[in-house]
Amino acid sequence: MMVLNESSDNPANSWVMEVDNLIDDVNRSEECEHWSNRSIYMVPLCMKQLNKNCYNPTVVSLGPFHHGDVRLAAFEQHKHRALLHFLNRTRRPLDHFLDPLRESLPTLMEAYTGLDEKWKEDGGNPFLKLMVFDACFVLEVLRFRETNVDDYASNDPIFSDHGILYSFPYIRRDMLMIENQIPLLALKIIVDVEYGSEDEDMNRMVMRFFEPGKWQPKMPMGLHILDVFRKSRLHLSDGRNTVKKKKKKKEKKEKNGRRDVGDMNAIVRSAMVLDEAGIKLKVSQTESLRDISFEHGILRLPEMTVDDATESKFLNMMAFERLHVGTGNEITSYVFFMDNIIDSEMDVSLLHSKKIIHNALGSDKAVAKLFNSLSKDVTLDPDSSLDGVHRRVSNYCGKRWNMWRANLLHTYFRSPWAFISLAAAIFLLGLTVVQTVYSVLPYYVPTSN
Repeated sequence: MMVLNESSDNPANSWVMEVDNLIDDVNRSEECEHWSNRSIYMVPLCMKQLNKNCYNPTVVSLGPFHHGDVRLAAFEQHKHRALLHFLNRTRRPLDHFLDPLRESLPTLMEAYTGLDEKWKEDGGNPFLKLMVFDACFVLEVLRFRETNVDDYASNDPIFSDHGILYSFPYIRRDMLMIENQIPLLALKIIVDVEYGSEDEDMNRMVMRFFEPGKWQPKMPMGLHILDVFRKSRLHLSDGRNTVKKKKKKKEKKEKNGRRDVGDMNAIVRSAMVLDEAGIKLKVSQTESLRDISFEHGILRLPEMTVDDATESKFLNMMAFERLHVGTGNEITSYVFFMDNIIDSEMDVSLLHSKKIIHNALGSDKAVAKLFNSLSKDVTLDPDSSLDGVHRRVSNYCGKRWNMWRANLLHTYFRSPWAFISLAAAIFLLGLTVVQTVYSVLPYYVPTSN
């Protein structure tokens, strides 16, 4: 990318001449390649100011953006210890890992947007050192539970049963922050040298740590841990993928046929209102956040466990979608949809009763507040993957019978007193009809003596 340098010599004209000299350097294909290499970003202030704690690591820095943060400095000793244990276990000298990493240094550096020049000094050695320490630490964390490593002290503060219980949850959360990523390529290079082969599936290694015991889909190697985690939350089985593609193609055709109607303004009402309109809420066949469908009056939503780490996970996945061009908008669409159907704790309670939301926060009101805050200042892509669902649900609720039914339930069945009043009115009406019948009956049915 071209960079303009200010000059003190003839300040009135030097920058003009420099701009003129750079005009011919504008190259669309080079710019495209430049941006396609980027995958790790600093979150813009306009996004971070909503909840900066969800983007800033609290325990460990990974990569260059938060390295040197005084709040995280104490943790560096654990990285050093992890590297020594890793090298001792592999019985390979450090140079065996440095050489292939150095060959890929330009690619690894290009993954970071706005990388400080200090990391490029001395031929990139500061950056190379950082990659070795951070990548080996991440590998030790990812594999510690499943490989039963026993060369750490039993009372190690990180790599022990105690560490798994008290430290790993915070490390896991920091590992899913967009500013705290290292290229998965760095981990792959080290593992290939360690095993002497290229057979290790890095995606599955990542997901065995974050989703142990669950089926892991086969995917091309991700850009980094956050990218792998996001894709795993969206992956459908092959059969479901085929059905989804057919539906999406049909919806796109329908949408293009009436693009000027303004269908993107379709609003999905809250879960309680949908329930009153006769829509049945059920759990989807998979846990994929893409697996949302509406057919024959049934809205299916994937199961979701909401806990203390949910907000951070979603905000970072949404930030990645916003900053990484071409990655998709499925997570953002899901959050936007859930914000629509959750207005209050009553909606959360209803979704919980349908086994759609598992509340680990304790308070239904807290879950409602969480989803309502996640979509703040979010812009929904006009080509959202859930646009068709939005439209069909909105049309269903707009039908006259469903509107009447919802109004009846909302007016007379929300409150027990309103229901009692309605029941009493119906009872009195029945008595009045019976009384009228008995009063009129003698005129039409003569009595016999």
